[in-house]
Amino acid sequence: MIATAIAVAFIVYSCKGKLDTTGKLDLEAVPVQTVDDMFIVQTENGRLQMRMEAELMERYEADTVSYELFPKGIAVFGYNEDNLLETEITSDNARHLKYKDGRESWEAFGNVVVQNIIKQEVMETDTLYWDRKNEEIYTDCYVKLHSPQGFMQGYGMRSDQRARNSIILNPFDNFAFIVQDSTEVLIDSVNFIGPLLKK
Repeated sequence: MIATAIAVAFIVYSCKGKLDTTGKLDLEAVPVQTVDDMFIVQTENGRLQMRMEAELMERYEADTVSYELFPKGIAVFGYNEDNLLETEITSDNARHLKYKDGRESWEAFGNVVVQNIIKQEVMETDTLYWDRKNEEIYTDCYVKLHSPQGFMQGYGMRSDQRARNSIILNPFDNFAFIVQDSTEVLIDSVNFIGPLLKK
């Protein structure tokens, strides 16, 4: 019985020593929510507008801002008025900030690719911002734009959120395809329904 009392006293004393040495938990550095394989669909009046996918989402809370991190990348798919997939945006990382005063911002960074499937345009940059209120995407970084009309590059870009009217602000060393085959048939393989034409 004495041996049991000594063992209990030893365990309590040992645990007490360890508890004193632990540091404080920084709640702003720990996610308050994590979501694996996130899948979000946005509709309006029964019409599909947007779809978003991410392997991992982490939500954090701070005094003036709450934010969501997507450390394993994000993919956003935008649909047009005819329910056709029009725009695809992918990146290695993303961040969504929501401020206490109601403002919010979306940031995608690391190998950002913006593709307008219908126009067959592909834009590449390192960082992209989405102004949800004004329905605009933009960047001040280096941008490459490939399209059926040619190749453009420069610094800074502004566009509507569907990437229908992308404008490179400071272009340089661009080229265009002057001669094209006017009989060429282009098929939207993503949205095409029916038999494929023989070449």
